[in-house]
Amino acid sequence: MNNITVKEDLDETNEFIEFEKQKIYSAKAIWGFSVVFAPIFGGVLLMQNLRDTDRKKEANLVLLFSILLTLFTILVVNFSPIKTSGLTFICNMIGGGVLSYYFQKKYFPDEDKFEKKAIWKALVISILITIPFIFALIYSM
Repeated sequence: MNNITVKEDLDETNEFIEFEKQKIYSAKAIWGFSVVFAPIFGGVLLMQNLRDTDRKKEANLVLLFSILLTLFTILVVNFSPIKTSGLTFICNMIGGGVLSYYFQKKYFPDEDKFEKKAIWKALVISILITIPFIFALIYSM
């Protein structure tokens, strides 16, 4: 776990105590990954936030919910008479909104008390997962 040490002054003894400030992915990162990739990607980031703060039960529920959001998006897009990427984008925005503005705010109402976790590792992994699907889509046409 990537933590930083923060010193806080005690009023009584003027001694410093140290505690570690946890890092989490921000609501914006969760929303962005949900919109650009799919709600399951944002759900994995939120799940990681919850696991890092020892909320494994909630983490599993969020992951299940993000899988259901992604399946819902797939069903809506595939059974819609209008075949457009805009529909996927709208569904992803709704899924990302639910994950970041409902669940993230519910479990981390004081998000500012946490350090922001860098998204680069998650971004590289997401791109590597997405590339085979893009190639499959291109070669299936």
